[in-house]
Amino acid sequence: MRLVQITDCHLHADPQARSRAGIPLRQLERVVAAAASERPDLVLVTGDVSQDETAASYQLAERTLSRLGCPWFWMAGNHDQPALMTAVREIQSEVDLDGWRLLLLDTRVSGQPHGELGEARLASLAERLEADDRPTLIAMHHPPLAIGSEWLDAIGLVDGEALWQTLAAYPQVRLVLCGHIHQAFAGRAPRPDGAVAVYGCPSTTDQFLPGSAEFAIDEASRPGYRVVELGGDEWCTWVERVDL
Repeated sequence: MRLVQITDCHLHADPQARSRAGIPLRQLERVVAAAASERPDLVLVTGDVSQDETAASYQLAERTLSRLGCPWFWMAGNHDQPALMTAVREIQSEVDLDGWRLLLLDTRVSGQPHGELGEARLASLAERLEADDRPTLIAMHHPPLAIGSEWLDAIGLVDGEALWQTLAAYPQVRLVLCGHIHQAFAGRAPRPDGAVAVYGCPSTTDQFLPGSAEFAIDEASRPGYRVVELGGDEWCTWVERVDL
């Protein structure tokens, strides 16, 4: 099973609108073309599809992502409006990956840049994990652990510790994919067994400078996507960059 992660498209209603480092729609089109060449079984878009939170931006995204030639799913980030997304394409909470499960967690806090799951969502997650012990991949927009960038860590998942406490009872959770950080990242769960891998992904538009204490664009980097190969009880993953 080959999954491709795309994230943080930050589209505007205007197809020609610019970001700090380019034109987001044009960059997304290049990433989609490159991702399609990987022949994925499915593509997951981990939030911040829109920058201006308009219906037109989601319509642009849907038309572009539908060129992938495979099933694709999206989730909301802190810049998104879930109701507008759902009007264009449904937001799923779970996807069957044959021998694996993909659980999509909503970490969005309305009007805020940081993320939070809260007691009710964590309780629901525990119930879902109790019901099925297949190897599980969890996807969320906000990173559930510190990534070493002071300003980004301040707007990550504020109840990450509670998430790891919840997951401690469920060894079937093998890895977490997140968006939000606009950079490649690999880490391990901050718990004694360190058994859960956490991966971040480049944005399809501007890249953030790793390790920066304050907001900074990585002008030397390029848009990209993450490939995840799932097989049996194992996985491997890597990042691909896209020339513009």
